[in-house]
Amino acid sequence: MKKLALIIICLASVGCAWAKSDITLDELCSGKYYGKRIAGVNPLNDGISYARLSDDRKQILTYSFKTGEQTGVLFDVSQTKGQKRLEQIDGYIVSPDEKNILIQTETQQIYRHSKTAVYYIYNVANKTLSTLSDGGPQECPVWSDDGYMVAFVRDCNIYLVKLLFNNSESQVTKDGEKNKVVNGKPDWVNEEEFVNDRSLCFTSDNTLLCWIRYDETDVPLYSFPLYKGLEPELEDYATYPATYEYKYPVAGAENSKVSVMSFDIKSHQTRTMKVPLDEGGYIARIFPTSDETKLAVVTLNKHQDRMDIYMANPRSTECTLAVRDNVDKYIGENAYNQMQFFDGGFAMCSERSGFNHIYIYDLNGNLKRQATEGDFVVTDFYGYDPKTGACYYQSTQEGPLYRAVYKSDAKGKVTKLSTEQGTNSATFSKSFGYFMNVYNNINTPPVTTLCDSNGKTLKTLLNNQDILDDLAQKNVGAKEFFTFTTQGGTELNGYMIKPTDFDPQKKYPVVLFQYSGPGSQQVVDSWYTGNCGGCAFEQYLAEQGFISVCVDGRGTGGRGAAFEKQTYLRLGKMEAEDQVETALYLGTLPYVDSNRIGIWGWSYGGYCTLMAMSEGRSVFAAGVAVAPVTCYRYYDSIYTERFMRTPQENPDGYNDSPISRAGRLSGNLLICHGLADDNVHFRNTAEYTEALVQADKDFKEVTYTNRNHGISGGNTRKHLYRQITQWFITQM
Repeated sequence: MKKLALIIICLASVGCAWAKSDITLDELCSGKYYGKRIAGVNPLNDGISYARLSDDRKQILTYSFKTGEQTGVLFDVSQTKGQKRLEQIDGYIVSPDEKNILIQTETQQIYRHSKTAVYYIYNVANKTLSTLSDGGPQECPVWSDDGYMVAFVRDCNIYLVKLLFNNSESQVTKDGEKNKVVNGKPDWVNEEEFVNDRSLCFTSDNTLLCWIRYDETDVPLYSFPLYKGLEPELEDYATYPATYEYKYPVAGAENSKVSVMSFDIKSHQTRTMKVPLDEGGYIARIFPTSDETKLAVVTLNKHQDRMDIYMANPRSTECTLAVRDNVDKYIGENAYNQMQFFDGGFAMCSERSGFNHIYIYDLNGNLKRQATEGDFVVTDFYGYDPKTGACYYQSTQEGPLYRAVYKSDAKGKVTKLSTEQGTNSATFSKSFGYFMNVYNNINTPPVTTLCDSNGKTLKTLLNNQDILDDLAQKNVGAKEFFTFTTQGGTELNGYMIKPTDFDPQKKYPVVLFQYSGPGSQQVVDSWYTGNCGGCAFEQYLAEQGFISVCVDGRGTGGRGAAFEKQTYLRLGKMEAEDQVETALYLGTLPYVDSNRIGIWGWSYGGYCTLMAMSEGRSVFAAGVAVAPVTCYRYYDSIYTERFMRTPQENPDGYNDSPISRAGRLSGNLLICHGLADDNVHFRNTAEYTEALVQADKDFKEVTYTNRNHGISGGNTRKHLYRQITQWFITQM
């Protein structure tokens, strides 16, 4: 009997070694499945090297693009001279001549893109470290082209530091004041919706400093409470809570009045550019050009369907229209986010053909050529080589689910440079002779390689094999792409994850995840589709017995302007219909329990969740809306008016909302929101839940103290995902 017991114990031990485990909430919330990336990569002037942050963030190292071998050390915290000793660094900005480096430390995030930090000037040759400024943390520093000056923003004002004069500091503007005037950096709404944290540059001859001035005096003030909380604990609010106030224009409200300024560094004269701007118009960007008499000023009209590029003379203040781009309905973000200037000209993207493509101009606005064309979307623009006339870009030429890297030469011949199908992104050397490619697909975490100008792989730097090894020991289901056609005749793309022990003879509950916002895409052949990397949260739901599904409805990206802009003036209507259509389609599958289909989403996805649950067809047993917009009258002006115009122009579009549909809510609802959400204010949930109460609709609400739109910190994200999971387990 003892021998038999020993044999049973041994067999049980072997069985445990073979058994696969489940992904845990702790694991997926720790970020372990996102995959390692090489941080802080910056191509260097020699055209064959790049700099990067060391993994421990104590060094800035240089590497060869050709071999991937380390070639030097630009900075080392243990080798600096001076009074200050650093433990590690958060980032760096190399001067154009590569003789000095701005070292970023003590970083504090402000909003999505903006931050304050304490910067140091590091001299590469003599290894000395000196403070950029002793007056307090700085924002958005920028080097002059000659590398002898740095401009930055502090407390809404611009400061200038001259290295040749012993880092002497002078204050350029004095009218800056919080919630009144902001110089050199965007206010909240311009930062968020034009995806920019700096509006400050030097002219190419280093004689003038130029910036956008935002006068937000007349913008309505918004406030929300801050409590003591935990992780972090705000001791100053232990007795009484505080109020955070900032300027936030909702749809139809007054925006900042914007102007472009220049400052003559020698004479100290400040000038205002005579930029022609429609009433309520925007200045999305300013760019220095190779001609010091031409500052490129990118403007948009209030409806955001016309973009003008003016060449402003920073001395005479006169402005000349170079390019006017009119498109149907609205200008997409790629138009100004992917604009690049080079010696004698610039490249920009436009949807004027119905698909986003690259156009090359000289500085006078003469079109030299259209660099890309066809029924596909340019999704990223990496650069233009003025020596050869070649353009380098990422696009959907293989289909809307894929991203590949391409070269279009001066004659329009297109060469695919990436080799694997899935999602590829590139960082090119300054000579365009080499590039670092990051490849991934829905089953493959990021693989980082170095390639030559023909796309040949020279070396693999990182492959995240440890993630694949870990997942090989987990109970993970297969990921499948699919398409179906709605009753209205629209073909939609989706993906599905089934439980590991999937049995086609059984019926399973389904959880739909979606975002659905204009131009967004969730259904992409990428490791980062889904949640937490590698669809880790979707796999976690599969472990609980759910089939996880995601479908991109009408209005989403990757398929051209006509498909994306269908939702114009009626946000939420078609998107909700398509999620209902998805549920109806899934209900026809023999292995789906049509009575147990749930839906959830975050931000716009939360909004679409509420719209779909109150669409009129009761197909969802349960839903979770995280940080949702509940009425676009409450959301910011630039984003909302881009797609909806103003409430005064489009009352019917605004009136159709989750709040107006509250009485039609069907299914068990959980709504979650951070109380310090500066983007989608908690007001949205407060007003919506009151509408539900008065409509006598039951729901559950979870709020998160001091959390912003990302709802993270400490155990917060883990708690949120557990609430979502348990809601679907108990309510379906």
